[in-house]
Amino acid sequence: MTAPRLRDGAPVEDSDDLDVEEALALVREAKDDGTGPARDPCPAEPHRHAPAERHRATPWPQAREIAARAARATRATRPAATSSAPRRTPVPVPLGDALGLVLAAPLDALSDLPSFDTSAMDGWAVAGPGPWTVREEGVLAGHAQPAPLTDGEAVRIATGARVPADTTAVLRTEHGRTDPQGRLHATRDMVHGQDIRPRGQECRSGDQLLPVGTQITPAVLGLAAAAGYDTVTVVPRPRAEVLVLGDELLTEGLPREGLIRDALGPMLPPWLRALGAEVLAVRRIRDDAKALHKAITASTADLVVTTGGTAAGPHDHVHPTLERLGAELLVDGVKVRPGHPMLLARTRDDQHLVGLPGNPLAAVSGLITLAEPLLRTLAARPAPEPYTLPLTEPVHGHPYDTRLVPVVLRGDRAVPLHYNGPAMLRGIAAADALAVVPPGGVRQGAETELLDLPWTTAGIGVCFT
Repeated sequence: MTAPRLRDGAPVEDSDDLDVEEALALVREAKDDGTGPARDPCPAEPHRHAPAERHRATPWPQAREIAARAARATRATRPAATSSAPRRTPVPVPLGDALGLVLAAPLDALSDLPSFDTSAMDGWAVAGPGPWTVREEGVLAGHAQPAPLTDGEAVRIATGARVPADTTAVLRTEHGRTDPQGRLHATRDMVHGQDIRPRGQECRSGDQLLPVGTQITPAVLGLAAAAGYDTVTVVPRPRAEVLVLGDELLTEGLPREGLIRDALGPMLPPWLRALGAEVLAVRRIRDDAKALHKAITASTADLVVTTGGTAAGPHDHVHPTLERLGAELLVDGVKVRPGHPMLLARTRDDQHLVGLPGNPLAAVSGLITLAEPLLRTLAARPAPEPYTLPLTEPVHGHPYDTRLVPVVLRGDRAVPLHYNGPAMLRGIAAADALAVVPPGGVRQGAETELLDLPWTTAGIGVCFT
């Protein structure tokens, strides 16, 4: 198949990867003003829900910025304002539950580390110059303080054991030998203090080991345990609730009689956990405005995620429900493909709602665009460092919108994947990252921004639960 061409002459990927929604979007948006240039972006500030106003989608980079700022602002402050709501109350959690969270208090040393002089090697603790007379009893880790040594005396010692007082050095097992009289000799030169870890070598009591804002990794957990901590004070994990909307969704079996399998119910909770959220519940709601209103008002989550119903059809109840709630609409549509009809609203001072499109890959786009920055701010996690890689082949672009295209990473290049239409998951299921394709597309070899999927950086076993 011959690749189609962009207007600037760059080849594009197979048009089979577009579905009808995408193809119609190209036609509709080209007719907006008769010439094709992009419409003016909407202002950055939030607005009250007003369906009579002309809808204008938010540019993709700006939508992510609004989502990242939203959790820091109250109704009285626009997202761009410098004032912010009170910080979420820090909580103490056991070390075993802290992985992936962020320190809300400094990790200060509770004692010297090590708390006593210890042997760094298996061998002999020796005093003065050799040869040495060896004591019969050895010194093991975890035992009480041994008796002091006198000059010319040595004692067997294990790694981590307390060093006797007046020890000159530790002679490694492989660096010593005993003569027929049982006296110990060094087979190589020694220096004073050799292979002894002195008390306080790593830190002194009260030293700051890690500052506020440090993300807790396995190594941080090890340091905290070594320093004597049983719990750490952290920013609490954001709580999320998923509302799966639609009469047409099946939870088991094959699609039949106009019904389709629900892909988002199984996919969204672990994805949200990988983004650092605690998922309180997944609720399935029929196309019923009253049921949706009740579910949102009853939710205690920091973030409510809905699927589908964000357009303007007769059974699309998200916008009318937000209007009824008096919600503050921060983002109403984003200039991104797939996922253009996503939205972000503040339903209460301490709660936000991300409305995802119903198509599976479009919903993934909404997660990456709006839910990820919002959850990152709520959890006080740092933003990932942006990076780029060249693409192995050209990728066509929407005339005015950003495209998010699944890719796999091969060495220092990114390979675009097909099956990337809004309703398709085959591409993203094999992907390592999403390529951020600007309007107009990118040529082969062009450096392109990439967004890692959460499990490619954290590891599939670190989908935080």
